[in-house]
Amino acid sequence: MNFKDQVAIITGASAGIGKATAEEFADQGAILILADQNEEAGNRLVEKLISQGTTAHFHPVDVANLASVEALFDFCMKKYNRLDHLINNAGIANDLCFFESISDEVWHKVIAVNQTGVFYGMRAALKIMREQGNGSIINTASAAGIGAAPRMGAYAASKHAVVGMTKTAAHEYGKFNIRINAVCPSVIDTEMGTGGLADDPKVFKMMEMAVPMKRFGKASEVAKTICWLSSKEASYLNGVALPVDGGLKA
Repeated sequence: MNFKDQVAIITGASAGIGKATAEEFADQGAILILADQNEEAGNRLVEKLISQGTTAHFHPVDVANLASVEALFDFCMKKYNRLDHLINNAGIANDLCFFESISDEVWHKVIAVNQTGVFYGMRAALKIMREQGNGSIINTASAAGIGAAPRMGAYAASKHAVVGMTKTAAHEYGKFNIRINAVCPSVIDTEMGTGGLADDPKVFKMMEMAVPMKRFGKASEVAKTICWLSSKEASYLNGVALPVDGGLKA
């Protein structure tokens, strides 16, 4: 894989899968615009990547806020006048509960970030990519978006929507040399993925043993998959919702 001089926007880039993806793209020579609400962690990552020879910028973003998303893409176009890759990775989870117990507040917050935020990013990127005649978008969905996710109703709804948007846009924009795919991780060993399980070792182990490979995934494993899907090596993959789940949904 080689992304030398190609411009990539990565949302949710300050931690977890987003951070690992930024580091992987940097290793392959990309020019990075890293976006997140956590400015301190984002700037720290940018400083590290710059010290290693990467061209990188941090831009604060709230993906659920249209003006904030538009400012991010405006920055990209004013700086580089192109966008080769969008990694729509920002997302949030919610506490486990049965469907009837999902509050309006939780529902609207999860949908705003995980679904509407992905929509805002896709729409902005597609306008740019259609004009320039090429591009790749990778959306971070979830194993919860390709099957049942008990006690994760709002999260599952948002991630099913991400898969639906991915497939629909892939059909619409393939003729413009734009590929749109999604990755669907199961539980990944990150602060967001396993942090909520730390207080219950029994549940942690039970969920880990439910994976055929008997372990949770690593952020780097998802990052490498995202980079491969974005690369010329995957040039005929379009509209794919690729499980990165150790066989959980097999």
